[in-house]
Amino acid sequence: MSDWTSECLNQLVAFQKGRKVETSPFQTQGFEPYLGAGALSGRYDGYASTFLAVTANKQDVLMLWDGERSGLVGYNLSGVVSSTVCKLTPNEKIDNELLYYLLLFNFDWIQNRRTGTGVPHVPKDIGRILKLDYPTDIYLQQKVTRILQTIDQVIEKTEALIEKYQHIKAGLMRDLFTRGIDADGKLRPPREQAPELYQQTPIGWIPKEWEVALFGEYIEVIDPNPSHRYPLEVDDGYPICSTENFQGEDGFNFENVKRVPQATYQAQNNRCRFKTTDVIFARKGKIGLARRYGEDIKVFSHTVVVMKPSSELVGSDWLLWLTRSDWLLKAIEVTMNTNSGVPTRGVEFIKNITVPFPKNEEQKIMHTFLESASNKIQAEREERNKLIKQKSGLMQDLLTGKVPVTVNNNIAEVAHG
Repeated sequence: MSDWTSECLNQLVAFQKGRKVETSPFQTQGFEPYLGAGALSGRYDGYASTFLAVTANKQDVLMLWDGERSGLVGYNLSGVVSSTVCKLTPNEKIDNELLYYLLLFNFDWIQNRRTGTGVPHVPKDIGRILKLDYPTDIYLQQKVTRILQTIDQVIEKTEALIEKYQHIKAGLMRDLFTRGIDADGKLRPPREQAPELYQQTPIGWIPKEWEVALFGEYIEVIDPNPSHRYPLEVDDGYPICSTENFQGEDGFNFENVKRVPQATYQAQNNRCRFKTTDVIFARKGKIGLARRYGEDIKVFSHTVVVMKPSSELVGSDWLLWLTRSDWLLKAIEVTMNTNSGVPTRGVEFIKNITVPFPKNEEQKIMHTFLESASNKIQAEREERNKLIKQKSGLMQDLLTGKVPVTVNNNIAEVAHG
């Protein structure tokens, strides 16, 4: 690493903290995009007045100075810098994009040194205490950033595919739960084109072959923990899941969860008779999230209900999609019981929602279509997660000088591993 050096951050950048200015949800004359915590995470932050404001261009690196995620960095953004954000303008020693990646690489280091008893802040002396290792050759710096940019671009394309497939799936859900599948295995024509294929019901127009009934008429809804209490907690037992442990679209996160002994699980299992295909539905807090029970043994808090077919007229696979359909979710959103301050839906309320029930064979075809769409999304998510791990490994190698960067380096090959 003879061609590398180490310098304090304040020897590489000029700091300029943002100011409080007038903001607006709309862009008008004299207003530019507002660069706050949301903008650094790729979200919309509205607009802000440029009058007396600190502004940034796409060459500046931005760091969230205040808040839970202080130390978060952004790049390639232009607009008005929020009062909770600091603009870091690099000097001639370091490439601006390399600076962004170095600060991104040091995010955990910064987080572990935050100050403040209420709202956490980046350390005031971060410019002095944060030392960055970097190659002195600007061309070499740019070479490193191009490698990291390449894998970032692949990640962005993968995320765009995920978003695209999610929109396709959402449209498919709407079509399937309003038009359904005809005898040829295709979507029925819309009602406007073939009104004779539809019937008017208390919940709206649905295909003539479908039945309308209360949710609880064909589906069992069980509160797994009506006492809202658990007995003895143990270090090595079965995890307790609430809506906070729902992860992604179909999984659970068991990190840092409380655990209970086998007897507690057995008592709940006696009540719920768990099957892998049972639907676990959030009835409190994050109302409407649903996923299958799955393979891992677990117990549940009172924030969810367990759903399972009680009639052969309802397929266990299709039930998951019904719980994610607008028929159920819109009925749940009509009113909310907020006596405790947290939105809640009771078992009886859910059982008394009126929903449509297609014929069993139609349910199976609907499930096949939706499962295929979900599998595409899951495959792209797994690809994205793999790329993120590859990027982490590349940053560890390239930003510490462990792996030399050569002129003949095949960037595409590095990015894909």
